[in-house]
Amino acid sequence: MADITDELIMLERSCEEARAALAGLDGEEYAAQWRRWADAAERFQAAVTTHAEETSQPRHVVEMAAKKAVRRAEEDPVE
Repeated sequence: MADITDELIMLERSCEEARAALAGLDGEEYAAQWRRWADAAERFQAAVTTHAEETSQPRHVVEMAAKKAVRRAEEDPVE
């Protein structure tokens, strides 16, 4: 697995929370939330690119590691 930072995990979590907040919205509320989600996604993608370049890791490996870490953290440990 790629070496990822807490910042990448935080940014991906923020992106996922903004995406989830789109559910049930429409009209201007949806458009405003979509913009928040898109902004969060842009910040995450930029951080992934920077981290991959700084650590000489493949970009897609860094991105997938961060996404996997967030999804794993959101799983119910009882299941």
